[in-house]
Amino acid sequence: MNRAILLTFVTLALPACSVVPQSTANRTAAPAQSYAEARAASSGPMARISAPPPVARNAAESQCLSDLGQTGAQFEPLPDRYLGDGCSNLGTVQMHALASDSGELNLTNIGPVTCPVSAAFAAWVRFGVDRAAQQIYGQRLASVQTMGSYSCRNVAGTSRRSGHATAAAIDVGGFVLEDGTRITVTDGWNGSSRDREFLRTVQRSACRRFGTVLGPDYNAAHHDHLHVEGVIEGNSYCR
Repeated sequence: MNRAILLTFVTLALPACSVVPQSTANRTAAPAQSYAEARAASSGPMARISAPPPVARNAAESQCLSDLGQTGAQFEPLPDRYLGDGCSNLGTVQMHALASDSGELNLTNIGPVTCPVSAAFAAWVRFGVDRAAQQIYGQRLASVQTMGSYSCRNVAGTSRRSGHATAAAIDVGGFVLEDGTRITVTDGWNGSSRDREFLRTVQRSACRRFGTVLGPDYNAAHHDHLHVEGVIEGNSYCR
């Protein structure tokens, strides 16, 4: 085969079976979807949100992620991070929304939380908070307003690391009902009779799910929120 014939053969073969990567010069990158956009795009009956499957390090974590998913929570597992000085995010998830008996509940201002605490929180909000709102106010819960979760800090006034330092605690500042009514710990703890009843009911409910629950009656540092931490193992510390 002479040189001219060989060149002709190669030229004809390349388009049909090329091993050269396509140029990306003419590609338009799809913009990253926010969680809300992904939810809106998945509203069709056959649509699904495309996301990588949760990755667990062991059977206990795998079971926890499965249990959290069964609650109807919208979440994503997060990578482990060792942050130094006794602070870390290990086995955490980012919750986006929770489920009630009849719909979806919004969350505000929440960051990484360990999976076990997230599962306990999802169950508490649905069975303890939402149902208390229905019984006391005659309407459903729409949103839980938190004051954060992970924070590399000590327990106030001590040299001991807080549960927040390992993403094992959540501070809850208030709740919003379906008609827009907002019940805050600051105003409601010693507010109207219904607000006092509601907040103390949800605190008692939390004490059956979390290892530590602290509110305004504990100390001045908790005057504006309910602190829920860890999962209950035996008796809880409830103040």
